[in-house]
Amino acid sequence: MQFLVVMWISSLLVGTQAQSTASFSRGNDRNKRCQYTFMVDSPTEASCPATASSAEIEALKSRLGLVEALISRLAGGEATDTEAQTGLRTAYTQVIGDRDRLQQENTRLGQQVKQLQQTVEELQREAERLRSRPCPQQSSQSVPLYDSSRQTGTDPSWSYGSPAYQELKAEVAEFPAPRTENTESIRGCGELLWVGEPVTHRKADSIAGRYGVWMQDSAEATGPYGPNMVWRIDTVGTEVRQLYGYEDMDQLSRGFPAKVLLLPEAVESTGAAMYRGSLYYQRRRSRTLIRYELGSESIAARRDLPHAGFHGQFPYSWGGYTDIDFAVDENGLWVIYSTNKAKGAIVVSQLDPHSLEVMNSWETNIRKATVANAFMICGRLYTVASYGSPNTTVNYTFDTATSQSKAIAVPFQNRHRYNSMIDYNPAQKKLFAWDNYHMVSYDIRLGKQQ
Repeated sequence: MQFLVVMWISSLLVGTQAQSTASFSRGNDRNKRCQYTFMVDSPTEASCPATASSAEIEALKSRLGLVEALISRLAGGEATDTEAQTGLRTAYTQVIGDRDRLQQENTRLGQQVKQLQQTVEELQREAERLRSRPCPQQSSQSVPLYDSSRQTGTDPSWSYGSPAYQELKAEVAEFPAPRTENTESIRGCGELLWVGEPVTHRKADSIAGRYGVWMQDSAEATGPYGPNMVWRIDTVGTEVRQLYGYEDMDQLSRGFPAKVLLLPEAVESTGAAMYRGSLYYQRRRSRTLIRYELGSESIAARRDLPHAGFHGQFPYSWGGYTDIDFAVDENGLWVIYSTNKAKGAIVVSQLDPHSLEVMNSWETNIRKATVANAFMICGRLYTVASYGSPNTTVNYTFDTATSQSKAIAVPFQNRHRYNSMIDYNPAQKKLFAWDNYHMVSYDIRLGKQQ
Protein backbone atom coordinates (compact mmCIF):
# COMPACT_ATOMS: atom_id res chain seq x y z
CA MET A 1 0.00 0.00 0.00
CA GLN A 2 2.79 2.26 0.89
CA PHE A 3 4.37 1.42 -2.37
CA LEU A 4 1.27 2.47 -4.27
CA VAL A 5 1.13 5.75 -2.44
CA VAL A 6 4.79 6.39 -3.17
CA MET A 7 4.30 5.56 -6.81
CA TRP A 8 1.29 7.79 -7.07
CA ILE A 9 3.17 10.71 -5.56
CA SER A 10 6.14 9.96 -7.79
CA SER A 11 3.96 9.93 -10.89
CA LEU A 12 2.50 13.24 -9.86
CA LEU A 13 5.97 14.66 -9.39
CA VAL A 14 7.15 13.22 -12.72
CA GLY A 15 4.01 14.42 -14.47
CA THR A 16 4.55 17.88 -13.17
CA GLN A 17 8.27 18.24 -13.78
CA ALA A 18 7.55 19.86 -17.07
CA GLN A 19 5.08 22.23 -15.38
CA SER A 20 6.01 25.43 -13.72
CA THR A 21 4.89 24.88 -10.16
CA ALA A 22 2.56 22.88 -7.89
CA SER A 23 0.91 23.93 -4.69
CA PHE A 24 -0.52 22.04 -1.73
CA SER A 25 -2.93 23.45 0.80
CA ARG A 26 -4.91 22.23 3.76
CA GLY A 27 -7.99 23.68 5.37
CA ASN A 28 -11.40 23.03 6.90
CA ASP A 29 -14.44 22.92 4.66
CA ARG A 30 -17.91 24.16 5.60
CA ASN A 31 -18.46 21.12 7.82
CA LYS A 32 -15.15 21.74 9.58
CA ARG A 33 -13.61 18.66 8.11
CA CYS A 34 -9.96 18.67 7.09
CA GLN A 35 -9.54 19.03 3.31
CA TYR A 36 -6.30 18.69 1.32
CA THR A 37 -5.97 20.53 -1.99
CA PHE A 38 -3.31 20.18 -4.72
CA MET A 39 -3.03 22.76 -7.58
CA VAL A 40 -0.82 22.19 -10.59
CA ASP A 41 -0.46 24.08 -13.95
CA SER A 42 -2.38 22.86 -16.94
CA PRO A 43 -0.30 20.79 -19.34
CA THR A 44 -1.18 23.15 -22.22
CA GLU A 45 -1.46 26.62 -20.61
CA ALA A 46 0.89 28.16 -18.16
CA SER A 47 -1.87 30.36 -16.68
CA CYS A 48 -5.58 30.99 -17.01
CA PRO A 49 -6.45 32.73 -20.26
CA ALA A 50 -7.04 36.52 -19.81
CA THR A 51 -7.53 37.52 -23.45
CA ALA A 52 -11.16 38.46 -23.05
CA SER A 53 -10.51 40.52 -19.93
CA SER A 54 -7.61 42.36 -21.56
CA ALA A 55 -9.75 43.19 -24.62
CA GLU A 56 -12.49 44.56 -22.40
CA ILE A 57 -9.99 46.61 -20.45
CA GLU A 58 -8.46 47.97 -23.65
CA ALA A 59 -11.89 48.79 -25.02
CA LEU A 60 -12.75 50.50 -21.77
CA LYS A 61 -9.52 52.47 -21.93
CA SER A 62 -10.27 53.43 -25.51
CA ARG A 63 -13.73 54.60 -24.57
CA LEU A 64 -12.36 56.52 -21.61
CA GLY A 65 -9.83 58.16 -23.93
CA LEU A 66 -12.58 59.15 -26.33
CA VAL A 67 -14.60 60.56 -23.46
CA GLU A 68 -11.60 62.53 -22.18
CA ALA A 69 -10.93 63.94 -25.68
CA LEU A 70 -14.60 64.87 -26.07
CA ILE A 71 -14.57 66.56 -22.66
CA SER A 72 -11.44 68.49 -23.64
CA ARG A 73 -12.97 69.62 -26.90
CA LEU A 74 -16.18 70.62 -25.18
CA ALA A 75 -14.27 72.53 -22.52
CA GLY A 76 -12.31 74.41 -25.19
CA GLY A 77 -15.47 75.15 -27.19
CA GLU A 78 -17.19 76.49 -24.12
CA ALA A 79 -14.33 78.93 -23.51
CA THR A 80 -14.42 80.10 -27.10
CA ASP A 81 -18.18 80.45 -26.98
CA THR A 82 -17.89 82.41 -23.74
CA GLU A 83 -15.46 84.92 -25.27
CA ALA A 84 -17.64 85.27 -28.36
CA GLN A 85 -20.72 85.75 -26.22
CA THR A 86 -18.91 88.39 -24.14
CA GLY A 87 -17.94 90.30 -27.33
CA LEU A 88 -21.48 90.06 -28.66
CA ARG A 89 -22.89 91.29 -25.36
CA THR A 90 -20.51 94.30 -25.40
CA ALA A 91 -21.40 95.21 -28.99
CA TYR A 92 -25.09 94.77 -28.27
CA THR A 93 -24.83 97.03 -25.21
CA GLN A 94 -23.09 99.74 -27.29
CA VAL A 95 -25.73 99.52 -30.02
CA ILE A 96 -28.52 99.76 -27.45
CA GLY A 97 -26.79 102.77 -25.85
CA ASP A 98 -26.41 104.50 -29.23
CA ARG A 99 -30.04 103.80 -30.03
CA ASP A 100 -31.16 105.26 -26.68
CA ARG A 101 -29.04 108.38 -27.21
CA LEU A 102 -30.43 108.85 -30.72
CA GLN A 103 -33.95 108.44 -29.41
CA GLN A 104 -33.28 111.06 -26.71
CA GLU A 105 -31.78 113.45 -29.28
CA ASN A 106 -34.73 112.88 -31.58
CA THR A 107 -37.12 113.61 -28.71
CA ARG A 108 -35.21 116.78 -27.79
CA LEU A 109 -35.21 118.01 -31.39
CA GLY A 110 -38.90 117.25 -31.68
CA GLN A 111 -39.58 119.36 -28.60
CA GLN A 112 -37.53 122.22 -30.04
CA VAL A 113 -39.46 122.01 -33.31
CA LYS A 114 -42.75 122.15 -31.40
CA GLN A 115 -41.52 125.17 -29.41
CA LEU A 116 -40.45 126.93 -32.60
CA GLN A 117 -43.79 126.16 -34.20
CA GLN A 118 -45.58 127.57 -31.17
CA THR A 119 -43.41 130.70 -31.30
CA VAL A 120 -44.16 131.17 -35.00
CA GLU A 121 -47.87 130.75 -34.36
CA GLU A 122 -47.74 133.28 -31.52
CA LEU A 123 -45.90 135.78 -33.71
CA GLN A 124 -48.41 135.27 -36.50
CA ARG A 125 -51.30 135.88 -34.10
CA GLU A 126 -49.55 138.99 -32.76
CA ALA A 127 -48.99 140.27 -36.30
CA GLU A 128 -52.66 139.72 -37.14
CA ARG A 129 -53.67 141.52 -33.96
CA LEU A 130 -51.46 144.49 -34.82
CA ARG A 131 -52.80 144.62 -38.37
CA SER A 132 -56.37 144.74 -37.11
CA ARG A 133 -55.55 147.47 -34.59
CA PRO A 134 -56.18 151.08 -35.70
CA CYS A 135 -53.21 153.47 -35.80
CA PRO A 136 -53.06 155.73 -32.70
CA GLN A 137 -53.50 159.44 -33.21
CA GLN A 138 -50.41 161.50 -32.50
CA SER A 139 -50.74 164.59 -30.35
CA SER A 140 -49.62 167.74 -32.10
CA GLN A 141 -47.85 168.95 -28.94
CA SER A 142 -45.93 165.75 -28.15
CA VAL A 143 -42.55 164.92 -29.64
CA PRO A 144 -42.32 161.16 -30.33
CA LEU A 145 -39.07 159.31 -29.80
CA TYR A 146 -38.86 157.73 -33.25
CA ASP A 147 -38.27 159.44 -36.59
CA SER A 148 -40.27 156.79 -38.41
CA SER A 149 -43.46 158.01 -36.72
CA ARG A 150 -42.70 161.54 -37.85
CA GLN A 151 -42.37 160.41 -41.43
CA THR A 152 -45.29 158.00 -41.64
CA GLY A 153 -47.66 159.02 -38.85
CA THR A 154 -47.76 155.44 -37.51
CA ASP A 155 -46.36 153.66 -34.54
CA PRO A 156 -42.65 152.81 -35.16
CA SER A 157 -43.03 149.22 -34.07
CA TRP A 158 -45.73 148.80 -36.71
CA SER A 159 -43.66 150.37 -39.46
CA TYR A 160 -40.81 147.91 -38.80
CA GLY A 161 -43.05 144.91 -38.23
CA SER A 162 -41.45 144.27 -34.84
CA PRO A 163 -42.96 141.49 -32.70
CA ALA A 164 -41.83 143.28 -29.51
CA TYR A 165 -44.68 145.81 -29.75
CA GLN A 166 -45.55 145.79 -26.06
CA GLU A 167 -41.90 146.26 -25.07
CA LEU A 168 -41.50 149.28 -27.33
CA LYS A 169 -44.72 150.83 -26.04
CA ALA A 170 -43.49 150.38 -22.48
CA GLU A 171 -40.25 152.16 -23.34
CA VAL A 172 -42.14 155.06 -24.90
CA ALA A 173 -44.32 155.38 -21.82
CA GLU A 174 -41.43 155.15 -19.39
CA PHE A 175 -39.03 157.70 -20.90
CA PRO A 176 -40.26 161.25 -21.42
CA ALA A 177 -39.86 163.05 -24.73
CA PRO A 178 -36.79 165.29 -25.00
CA ARG A 179 -37.15 168.99 -24.36
CA THR A 180 -37.54 171.15 -27.44
CA GLU A 181 -36.25 174.49 -26.22
CA ASN A 182 -33.04 175.91 -27.69
CA THR A 183 -32.95 173.49 -30.62
CA GLU A 184 -32.67 173.91 -34.33
CA SER A 185 -34.84 172.08 -36.83
CA ILE A 186 -34.33 168.33 -36.59
CA ARG A 187 -33.68 168.22 -40.31
CA GLY A 188 -30.94 170.82 -40.11
CA CYS A 189 -27.40 170.67 -38.74
CA GLY A 190 -26.28 171.27 -35.22
CA GLU A 191 -24.40 169.69 -32.35
CA LEU A 192 -25.39 166.31 -30.95
CA LEU A 193 -27.52 166.89 -27.86
CA TRP A 194 -29.29 163.60 -27.24
CA VAL A 195 -29.22 159.93 -28.28
CA GLY A 196 -32.36 157.85 -27.80
CA GLU A 197 -32.97 154.27 -26.77
CA PRO A 198 -31.62 151.56 -29.11
CA VAL A 199 -34.27 149.93 -31.31
CA THR A 200 -33.44 146.38 -32.46
CA HIS A 201 -34.29 145.58 -36.09
CA ARG A 202 -32.72 142.14 -36.42
CA LYS A 203 -30.45 139.63 -34.71
CA ALA A 204 -27.84 137.80 -36.77
CA ASP A 205 -28.42 134.10 -37.33
CA SER A 206 -24.93 132.66 -36.76
CA ILE A 207 -21.53 133.30 -35.18
CA ALA A 208 -20.46 135.05 -38.41
CA GLY A 209 -22.80 137.87 -37.42
CA ARG A 210 -21.46 138.65 -33.98
CA TYR A 211 -19.69 141.66 -35.52
CA GLY A 212 -20.83 143.40 -38.66
CA VAL A 213 -21.93 146.56 -40.44
CA TRP A 214 -25.35 147.54 -41.74
CA MET A 215 -26.32 150.70 -43.59
CA GLN A 216 -28.71 152.58 -45.84
CA ASP A 217 -27.80 154.95 -48.63
CA SER A 218 -28.56 158.64 -48.38
CA ALA A 219 -31.48 160.35 -50.08
CA GLU A 220 -29.16 160.98 -53.04
CA ALA A 221 -28.85 157.27 -53.78
CA THR A 222 -28.26 156.49 -57.46
CA GLY A 223 -28.34 153.34 -59.55
CA PRO A 224 -30.81 150.48 -59.43
CA TYR A 225 -31.30 150.66 -55.65
CA GLY A 226 -33.11 153.40 -53.80
CA PRO A 227 -32.63 154.86 -50.31
CA ASN A 228 -34.99 152.30 -48.74
CA MET A 229 -32.59 149.46 -49.57
CA VAL A 230 -30.85 148.12 -46.46
CA TRP A 231 -27.38 146.56 -46.76
CA ARG A 232 -25.57 144.26 -44.40
CA ILE A 233 -22.16 142.55 -44.08
CA ASP A 234 -21.30 139.91 -41.46
CA THR A 235 -17.62 140.52 -40.74
CA VAL A 236 -16.56 137.44 -38.76
CA GLY A 237 -14.27 135.38 -41.01
CA THR A 238 -11.05 135.54 -42.99
CA GLU A 239 -12.62 136.08 -46.42
CA VAL A 240 -15.58 138.39 -45.86
CA ARG A 241 -17.06 139.10 -49.29
CA GLN A 242 -20.85 138.73 -49.11
CA LEU A 243 -23.03 141.85 -49.26
CA TYR A 244 -26.71 141.23 -48.46
CA GLY A 245 -29.37 143.63 -49.70
CA TYR A 246 -32.94 143.95 -48.31
CA GLU A 247 -35.74 145.93 -49.94
CA ASP A 248 -36.56 147.79 -46.73
CA MET A 249 -36.40 147.59 -42.94
CA ASP A 250 -39.34 145.23 -42.81
CA GLN A 251 -37.60 142.70 -45.05
CA LEU A 252 -34.45 143.05 -42.96
CA SER A 253 -36.37 142.22 -39.81
CA ARG A 254 -37.92 139.22 -41.57
CA GLY A 255 -34.53 138.04 -42.85
CA PHE A 256 -35.43 137.93 -46.56
CA PRO A 257 -32.59 139.39 -48.68
CA ALA A 258 -33.54 140.55 -52.15
CA LYS A 259 -29.94 140.63 -53.39
CA VAL A 260 -26.67 138.97 -52.46
CA LEU A 261 -23.51 140.36 -54.04
CA LEU A 262 -20.07 138.75 -53.94
CA LEU A 263 -17.45 141.46 -53.54
CA PRO A 264 -14.29 141.04 -55.66
CA GLU A 265 -12.01 141.95 -52.73
CA ALA A 266 -12.39 140.77 -49.12
CA VAL A 267 -13.58 143.28 -46.51
CA GLU A 268 -11.53 144.33 -43.49
CA SER A 269 -13.57 144.85 -40.31
CA THR A 270 -16.71 146.93 -39.73
CA GLY A 271 -15.75 150.29 -41.26
CA ALA A 272 -17.71 150.12 -44.54
CA ALA A 273 -20.24 152.78 -45.63
CA MET A 274 -22.86 153.25 -48.36
CA TYR A 275 -22.97 156.54 -50.29
CA ARG A 276 -24.60 157.54 -53.59
CA GLY A 277 -24.96 154.06 -55.01
CA SER A 278 -21.51 152.77 -54.02
CA LEU A 279 -20.11 150.70 -51.19
CA TYR A 280 -16.91 152.09 -49.68
CA TYR A 281 -14.71 149.73 -47.72
CA GLN A 282 -11.13 148.84 -46.80
CA ARG A 283 -9.53 145.87 -48.55
CA ARG A 284 -8.41 143.14 -46.16
CA ARG A 285 -4.88 143.44 -44.73
CA SER A 286 -4.09 146.68 -46.55
CA ARG A 287 -4.59 150.44 -46.45
CA THR A 288 -6.32 150.28 -49.84
CA LEU A 289 -9.71 152.01 -50.08
CA ILE A 290 -12.25 150.56 -52.53
CA ARG A 291 -15.36 152.02 -54.13
CA TYR A 292 -17.64 149.20 -55.27
CA GLU A 293 -20.38 150.40 -57.61
CA LEU A 294 -23.64 148.59 -56.99
CA GLY A 295 -25.10 149.28 -60.44
CA SER A 296 -22.25 147.69 -62.41
CA GLU A 297 -21.31 145.29 -59.58
CA SER A 298 -17.65 146.13 -60.06
CA ILE A 299 -14.84 148.14 -58.49
CA ALA A 300 -15.07 151.74 -59.76
CA ALA A 301 -12.07 153.16 -57.87
CA ARG A 302 -9.30 152.14 -55.52
CA ARG A 303 -6.60 154.12 -53.75
CA ASP A 304 -4.17 153.66 -50.89
CA LEU A 305 -4.80 155.95 -47.91
CA PRO A 306 -1.41 157.64 -47.35
CA HIS A 307 0.44 156.51 -44.20
CA ALA A 308 -2.68 154.98 -42.65
CA GLY A 309 -2.23 152.20 -40.13
CA PHE A 310 -4.00 148.94 -40.91
CA HIS A 311 -4.69 145.42 -39.63
CA GLY A 312 -4.40 146.15 -35.93
CA GLN A 313 -1.97 149.10 -35.83
CA PHE A 314 -4.47 151.75 -34.70
CA PRO A 315 -7.85 150.11 -33.99
CA TYR A 316 -10.65 151.26 -31.70
CA SER A 317 -10.54 149.95 -28.14
CA TRP A 318 -12.66 146.88 -28.96
CA GLY A 319 -10.16 145.70 -31.60
CA GLY A 320 -11.44 143.97 -34.69
CA TYR A 321 -8.86 145.53 -37.08
CA THR A 322 -10.89 148.75 -37.03
CA ASP A 323 -7.97 150.89 -38.21
CA ILE A 324 -9.83 152.56 -41.12
CA ASP A 325 -13.45 153.62 -40.66
CA PHE A 326 -15.59 155.22 -43.39
CA ALA A 327 -18.27 157.73 -42.38
CA VAL A 328 -20.99 159.70 -44.16
CA ASP A 329 -22.73 162.90 -43.08
CA GLU A 330 -24.38 166.01 -44.55
CA ASN A 331 -20.99 167.22 -45.81
CA GLY A 332 -20.02 164.08 -47.74
CA LEU A 333 -17.70 161.10 -47.39
CA TRP A 334 -15.08 160.82 -44.62
CA VAL A 335 -12.51 158.34 -43.37
CA ILE A 336 -11.38 158.04 -39.74
CA TYR A 337 -7.94 156.49 -39.07
CA SER A 338 -4.48 157.18 -37.60
CA THR A 339 -0.83 157.25 -38.70
CA ASN A 340 2.61 156.80 -37.21
CA LYS A 341 3.14 160.53 -37.51
CA ALA A 342 -0.02 161.18 -35.50
CA LYS A 343 1.18 158.60 -32.93
CA GLY A 344 -2.23 156.95 -32.61
CA ALA A 345 -4.32 160.11 -32.50
CA ILE A 346 -7.42 160.16 -34.71
CA VAL A 347 -6.98 161.66 -38.18
CA VAL A 348 -10.09 162.71 -40.11
CA SER A 349 -9.92 163.08 -43.91
CA GLN A 350 -12.60 164.13 -46.35
CA LEU A 351 -12.56 162.10 -49.57
CA ASP A 352 -13.60 162.70 -53.14
CA PRO A 353 -16.41 160.11 -53.47
CA HIS A 354 -15.48 159.29 -57.10
CA SER A 355 -11.70 159.02 -57.02
CA LEU A 356 -11.15 158.43 -53.26
CA GLU A 357 -8.54 161.19 -53.29
CA VAL A 358 -7.97 162.93 -49.94
CA MET A 359 -9.27 166.50 -50.21
CA ASN A 360 -8.48 167.66 -46.67
CA SER A 361 -7.25 166.21 -43.38
CA TRP A 362 -7.41 167.11 -39.70
CA GLU A 363 -5.32 165.65 -36.90
CA THR A 364 -7.12 165.56 -33.55
CA ASN A 365 -5.85 165.13 -30.01
CA ILE A 366 -8.18 162.17 -29.35
CA ARG A 367 -6.36 158.86 -28.95
CA LYS A 368 -8.04 156.30 -31.21
CA ALA A 369 -7.30 153.30 -28.99
CA THR A 370 -9.03 154.96 -26.01
CA VAL A 371 -12.46 155.24 -27.65
CA ALA A 372 -14.86 152.47 -28.69
CA ASN A 373 -16.03 153.96 -31.97
CA ALA A 374 -16.51 157.21 -33.90
CA PHE A 375 -18.88 158.80 -36.42
CA MET A 376 -19.41 162.09 -38.25
CA ILE A 377 -22.41 164.47 -38.03
CA CYS A 378 -22.47 167.83 -39.80
CA GLY A 379 -18.69 167.96 -40.18
CA ARG A 380 -18.09 167.09 -36.51
CA LEU A 381 -16.35 163.95 -35.27
CA TYR A 382 -17.96 162.21 -32.26
CA THR A 383 -16.47 159.36 -30.23
CA VAL A 384 -18.10 156.82 -27.88
CA ALA A 385 -16.35 156.03 -24.59
CA SER A 386 -17.12 152.30 -24.18
CA TYR A 387 -18.26 149.44 -26.40
CA GLY A 388 -19.26 147.11 -23.54
CA SER A 389 -20.73 149.25 -20.77
CA PRO A 390 -24.53 149.27 -20.93
CA ASN A 391 -24.57 152.94 -19.96
CA THR A 392 -21.76 154.99 -21.46
CA THR A 393 -21.41 158.38 -23.17
CA VAL A 394 -20.51 160.10 -26.39
CA ASN A 395 -17.45 161.64 -24.78
CA TYR A 396 -15.53 163.78 -27.32
CA THR A 397 -16.25 165.90 -30.35
CA PHE A 398 -13.96 167.55 -32.91
CA ASP A 399 -15.25 170.27 -35.23
CA THR A 400 -13.51 170.31 -38.63
CA ALA A 401 -14.79 173.85 -39.24
CA THR A 402 -12.84 175.26 -36.28
CA SER A 403 -10.27 172.44 -35.68
CA GLN A 404 -11.32 172.48 -32.03
CA SER A 405 -12.12 169.49 -29.83
CA LYS A 406 -13.89 169.32 -26.50
CA ALA A 407 -15.18 166.80 -23.98
CA ILE A 408 -18.92 166.15 -23.84
CA ALA A 409 -21.16 163.68 -22.01
CA VAL A 410 -24.16 162.64 -24.09
CA PRO A 411 -25.66 159.42 -22.64
CA PHE A 412 -25.39 156.38 -24.90
CA GLN A 413 -26.52 152.79 -24.33
CA ASN A 414 -24.92 149.51 -25.38
CA ARG A 415 -27.93 147.35 -24.61
CA HIS A 416 -26.26 144.09 -25.72
CA ARG A 417 -22.83 145.05 -24.35
CA TYR A 418 -20.54 144.61 -27.35
CA ASN A 419 -20.93 147.44 -29.84
CA SER A 420 -18.64 146.91 -32.83
CA MET A 421 -19.98 149.50 -35.32
CA ILE A 422 -21.61 152.95 -35.05
CA ASP A 423 -22.41 155.10 -38.10
CA TYR A 424 -24.61 158.08 -38.84
CA ASN A 425 -27.25 158.15 -41.56
CA PRO A 426 -27.89 161.77 -42.62
CA ALA A 427 -31.07 160.93 -44.56
CA GLN A 428 -32.75 159.24 -41.58
CA LYS A 429 -31.09 161.36 -38.88
CA LYS A 430 -30.29 158.19 -36.99
CA LEU A 431 -27.31 156.28 -35.70
CA PHE A 432 -26.94 152.70 -36.94
CA ALA A 433 -25.02 150.25 -34.73
CA TRP A 434 -24.13 146.55 -34.52
CA ASP A 435 -24.29 145.46 -30.89
CA ASN A 436 -23.36 141.83 -30.21
CA TYR A 437 -25.31 140.16 -33.08
CA HIS A 438 -28.02 142.85 -32.98
CA MET A 439 -28.63 145.49 -35.66
CA VAL A 440 -29.96 148.52 -33.78
CA SER A 441 -30.69 152.17 -34.49
CA TYR A 442 -30.82 155.29 -32.31
CA ASP A 443 -32.83 158.45 -32.77
CA ILE A 444 -30.81 161.59 -32.14
CA ARG A 445 -31.46 165.27 -31.52
CA LEU A 446 -29.28 168.05 -32.89
CA GLY A 447 -29.18 171.63 -31.73
CA LYS A 448 -27.01 174.27 -30.16
CA GLN A 449 -25.16 173.72 -26.94
CA GLN A 450 -25.76 176.36 -24.27
